[in-house]
Amino acid sequence: MAGLAALVFVAPDVLLIVFAGILLAVLLHGGGSWIATRLGIRDGWGVGLFLLGVIVAFAAFGVGIAPAVAEQIDELTRRIPEAFDTLRERVERYSWGPSLLDHLTPATFAEGRTAAMSAVSSTFGALGNAVIILFIGLYGALDPGVYKRGLTMLLAPSIQERGDEVLRAAGATLRNWLTAQLLAMTVVGMLTGLGLWLAGVPLAFALGLIAGLLAFIPNIGPIIAIAPALLLALPEGRTTLLIVLAVYLGVQALESYVITPLIQQEKVSLPPALVIAAQLLFGVLFGILGLALATPIAAVVMTIVGMVYVQSYLDRERSIPGEARDNS
Repeated sequence: MAGLAALVFVAPDVLLIVFAGILLAVLLHGGGSWIATRLGIRDGWGVGLFLLGVIVAFAAFGVGIAPAVAEQIDELTRRIPEAFDTLRERVERYSWGPSLLDHLTPATFAEGRTAAMSAVSSTFGALGNAVIILFIGLYGALDPGVYKRGLTMLLAPSIQERGDEVLRAAGATLRNWLTAQLLAMTVVGMLTGLGLWLAGVPLAFALGLIAGLLAFIPNIGPIIAIAPALLLALPEGRTTLLIVLAVYLGVQALESYVITPLIQQEKVSLPPALVIAAQLLFGVLFGILGLALATPIAAVVMTIVGMVYVQSYLDRERSIPGEARDNS
């Protein structure tokens, strides 16, 4: 535990990258186990078939849809600077505009970067981190038992069985959270793209894709996703701006009050205030990677604390009669 605590302070990004790899391993192993159960084959072969299906799906996406997506993304990157210029011109009309713009220069954002960037990110970069996450996910999905046994062997023999139960519960929590989140991301992306397309908003597909991807970060992701859409709608006039705002607010309300509760009823439920607090803490300490992984980390921590501390300690103490506790 002391070594783990020291690693958190010395190289926090390493732990986040490892956790991201574990999350990928849970996804691959969950899909592989589902296939293996229905085909009556080993989990390793199921993981291979699941990975092959993912590769084929991405290849089909690249052949059939990627050119249109790339074109819209290119158009989006071209039009966003123009939208920024339009916004700047409108803000400068007000007396407080120049003062505000002086505090929102790129240099200000650069100075606000946190000091939690570790050697892993600076040396290998995002592509190198993605490769590391991929290999951790593959090895973890193909043979998760060897890593679970390695962790339980570090525990005292008297609590190894309980440790195995906790690890199984933590894995189930991650699997349920991933399932719920992927379903919510798909629904948010489709509904946002469809709503913007029906409203005649330009680049609706690209904006829907961005909204779906950023839905991976609950609460904060949708706020980030609406920014480019509002920037693009600004030059089109007030009506288009209100339509875009209505589409995003409507989809977010539907996702928050209908889709997510229905999914989490069967999967995993997290207190919203705890999720926001974890996102703020991890975002400040570890940057964008910490912000993206804050929710699944909070879910795992809740599971471990509930089983190790609440069930094994507090509930056991409550079950002891007062006299017996005093005699002890």
